[in-house]
Amino acid sequence: MTYFMIILASYRLTHLIVFDKITEFIRKPFMKKETVTTNGHTEVKKVPTSKFGYLLNCYWCAGVWSAIFIALAYLFVPTVAKPLIFIFSIAGAQAILETFVGVGTKLIDFLSEAKKRME
Repeated sequence: MTYFMIILASYRLTHLIVFDKITEFIRKPFMKKETVTTNGHTEVKKVPTSKFGYLLNCYWCAGVWSAIFIALAYLFVPTVAKPLIFIFSIAGAQAILETFVGVGTKLIDFLSEAKKRME
């Protein structure tokens, strides 16, 4: 059970670092806007300015470091790590459930719209 909770906590911490609006102030100094033209279509993308910026923007990279941080905290400072792992694992499980519910809701909307068009 502890291993599963650490996995969920690592997932949630990684998502917090890479995607969440609340941590954007951490990522922002390490990112720049760049105009990219592909097949005549121009768009502005945020790209990392350094390896640290890449780490903060890459889900796979941040995931490895989140897992290392949480595992070491659990091994060396369990009194601090256990409550954080507990909270992050609940948040991680909730995020996964919300993803499935959101996809299911969008699918139901899509199918009901398709049914209306067929009638």
